[in-house]
Amino acid sequence: MTAAANARAIADVTQGTILASVDIAVPAERVFAALTQSEEIVQWWGNPAVYTTTSWKTDFRVGGRWRAEGAGADGVPFSVEGSFLEIDPPRKLVQTWEPQWDGGAKTTLTYLLSPTATGTRLVVRHEGFGDRTESCQMHGDGWAMVLGWLAADITPISAPPPDTAKYFLARLLGPRPDFATTLTPDERAMMQAHGQYWRQYMATGKVLVLGPVNDPKGSWGLGIMRVDSEEELLELESRDPAITTGQGTSYENLPMFFASWKQV
Repeated sequence: MTAAANARAIADVTQGTILASVDIAVPAERVFAALTQSEEIVQWWGNPAVYTTTSWKTDFRVGGRWRAEGAGADGVPFSVEGSFLEIDPPRKLVQTWEPQWDGGAKTTLTYLLSPTATGTRLVVRHEGFGDRTESCQMHGDGWAMVLGWLAADITPISAPPPDTAKYFLARLLGPRPDFATTLTPDERAMMQAHGQYWRQYMATGKVLVLGPVNDPKGSWGLGIMRVDSEEELLELESRDPAITTGQGTSYENLPMFFASWKQV
C-alpha cells in the first residue's frame, strides 16, 4: 500500500470533530517542513482536477497569521486563513482554520507527528464544528484527499519489488472457425458480456492485453494475463460469461517467459 493510499479521515459529526491520519516514509522533520514552508505547500496542496493553492503567506510564530489563496477546477477563487496557536517542531502544530467558503467560521486544526518503524505518522485533529454537520463531513472528505497529496509528494520513489507474477497467453477459441463473423444474437450478447467481464480486471492489472486476433485459420480471442498462479487464471476464466453460458467456447492457456522477454 502506498502512503497516499493509507491516508484516511473520519468525521464525527455528532461531536463536530475530524480525525485523519497518514503514514509517510520520511522523518518527522521532513513532514513538518512540508506543512509549514510556503514554497512547499503551494506545490503539494491541491490537484488541478479539484483545486489548486496558488499562494500561502505566513508569519510563522505563535500568534502570527497565515493565509492561503487558490482556485477551484472551475476557476472560482477561494481563500482560507488563521492564526498559529502552538508551534513545537517537529512534533506538533496547532492553528485556527477560517475558510472564506465557510463564512469564516473558526475551527482548530492540530497536527501531531510521531515516529514509526518506517518514518512518520501524521495525525490531524480538526475540531470545533459544533452542529455544522455538513461542514464537518465536507472537511472530513477533504482531509483524506489532502493527506494523500502530501504523502504522494514527499514520499521517496523506491524501486518496485521483484515481479513474482505469472504471465499467460490465453486463447479464447470459438465453437467454429468462422465464429467471429457468424455470431448469433445470443453469441453476440455473450461476447459483449465477456468483454465487460475482463475489462474490470484490466483496471486491476490482471489483464494486460485483450482483443480478437484475425487468424486466417479462424479468429480467436487473445488475452495477456498477469496472475499469481495458473490456478487463479483458471478460476477467473471459469467465471467468464463466454464459459458460463455454455455456448461452446473454451480457453487454451500458454505460459510466457515474461521476465526474460522484458530484458530483451
